[in-house]
Amino acid sequence: MPNAAITGAGSGLGRALALEYAKNGYKIFLLGRTVQKLHMVQEEILQSGGQAEVVLCDIREQASVGIAFQQIGELDLLINNAGIGRFGPIEDYTNEDIEQTFNTNVKGSIYAVQSALPLIKATNGRILMIISTAGLRGKVHESVYAASKFAVRGFAESLQEEWKDKDYSITSVYMGGMNTPFWKESTHVEDASHLKGPEGVAQHIFQEDDGRREIIIDQ
Repeated sequence: MPNAAITGAGSGLGRALALEYAKNGYKIFLLGRTVQKLHMVQEEILQSGGQAEVVLCDIREQASVGIAFQQIGELDLLINNAGIGRFGPIEDYTNEDIEQTFNTNVKGSIYAVQSALPLIKATNGRILMIISTAGLRGKVHESVYAASKFAVRGFAESLQEEWKDKDYSITSVYMGGMNTPFWKESTHVEDASHLKGPEGVAQHIFQEDDGRREIIIDQ
């Protein structure tokens, strides 16, 4: 049974990806900060006959990420999904908004890849970087969020060049907004009910997860 680690696995797309990959024969390591949410996803997987373990991890802290991956042992797939969004006109961003966005979206992605890489190399495995269409083009009131996602895109594309002759791979995944708790503390999207559900996006990702350079769900 292959092993998959998913960051930000307690809700939204992370939860949907965990359920989708578990349904298709993966043992899932659920990484995140909120133990109650992670245990709820674990219970869903176990009730469906799958296998899952909870690994507490603060993606913003390098030591926490390192300890988390030491607990995993063997790994075939890392899905770098954890991310946050802060939205609004540029003059409204506080220093805390900027730091939280970059610490989670950029540093968190780098820390996860660094810590998972020895395990991925050992299995000739794969890494999926959940980036969003904000990494393809700028959007109104998303300047800091888009800046963080452009950074992650550059990080992933650089690793693709570094690893082009290797047996392990990294894939950039681009999708638009989804009907998830991502928007709960934001007025940027007042009604997310018209957006696509994360379950369909997770299924699309699983179907195209074959080591290709990009999975594009929305342009």
